[in-house]
Amino acid sequence: MKDNQRKLVYTAMFAAVVVVLQMFVSIPVGMFTITLTLVPIMLGAILFGPASGAFLGGVFGVVVAIQVVTGAAGLLSTEMFLQTPVITIILCVLKGAAAGWVCGLIYHAFAKYGKSKLGVVLSAIACPIVNTGIFALGLFVFYNALINTWAMNNAFANGFTFVMVGCIGLNFLVEFAVNVLLIPVALRMMKIVKRLT
Repeated sequence: MKDNQRKLVYTAMFAAVVVVLQMFVSIPVGMFTITLTLVPIMLGAILFGPASGAFLGGVFGVVVAIQVVTGAAGLLSTEMFLQTPVITIILCVLKGAAAGWVCGLIYHAFAKYGKSKLGVVLSAIACPIVNTGIFALGLFVFYNALINTWAMNNAFANGFTFVMVGCIGLNFLVEFAVNVLLIPVALRMMKIVKRLT
């Protein structure tokens, strides 16, 4: 099988894993859900490049967008969608695609100079930071009045505290920890894929 065909097949397999994880293994905690979906996005970006990472992140974003539209993503996401539907959908897809793309860029920039282990570590760190960072930025830019209302309703001092502590605090820490803890898995998978190619 040619390299491009192999990359497409493996990326499609990772995309299936992304869909299954997002639909069936998301863990509701606090205001939003913790997702394990960043792991296959990170692995796909590292193994097959930024384009594969962006595609996998985009698949993740589309599934999240469907969950938001159908109400499966929770009340706050539904409120975001009702306020600005198009921006909410774009934000869902953009944050995932950007996380995968940046993850792939970072890894391949370091791998080019023989620093692949460092590239894996930095990619694993960057993936949840980019995903959550774009989401938080989107909240502050497009939903400021809404987050201030949520803050008042949940006894937070202001919208900033609500977003950082109430919305993304625990979720981000768990997603970040899962990605970092799976760095050895990413390194092992790289070895396996290199043997297969």
